[in-house]
Amino acid sequence: MEGNTYGYVRVSTQEQNEARQLTAMREFGVLEEHIVVERLSGKDFNRPRYQRLIRKLQPEDVLVVKSIDRLGRNYDEILEQWGAITKTRKAAIVVLDMPLLDTRQGRDLTGTLIADIVLQLLSYVAQTEREYLRQRQAEGIEAARERGVQLGRGRLELPKKFYTLAEQWRKGDISSRSAAQQLGISYQTFLRRAKEHCTGL
Repeated sequence: MEGNTYGYVRVSTQEQNEARQLTAMREFGVLEEHIVVERLSGKDFNRPRYQRLIRKLQPEDVLVVKSIDRLGRNYDEILEQWGAITKTRKAAIVVLDMPLLDTRQGRDLTGTLIADIVLQLLSYVAQTEREYLRQRQAEGIEAARERGVQLGRGRLELPKKFYTLAEQWRKGDISSRSAAQQLGISYQTFLRRAKEHCTGL
């Protein structure tokens, strides 16, 4: 018995246009009623429609996505979802942008093996790139420190009026909030610097 073919379309914001993904699904032959569209922000990856679709998948079913990143935010998540769909649900996946990522039955064992290897390779490359980027950032920070470059936010230059107000605050003549308001800074910043000033006297 042949299973159903489902398409999953995700766009990360309300403004993004899903037309390109929908066109690709229709051209592949996914029925309109089997296309699931989900719109959500990049930060919020709680995908209720996707989760419902995955729970519905049966052996022999096929899940079609336009690109591999529709399955997750990063390759750890993509690998997890890939395993859940192909191993747990025993359904197939077709990634339209990467023809090698196609696990439909009817393909021989070599084809399925190649799909798994390609996915693992993509995951490895992505992880290596992340580690390389972190290493380059660390090296850049170290080199900047050696050149005497100050990193991070510099200390706020205080106006001359600060010292007068800090003295008034120390004597109890003015509140920290009132002083901060006059200086145009937060009262937490005023308190921190005022205490430093008073202890340094």
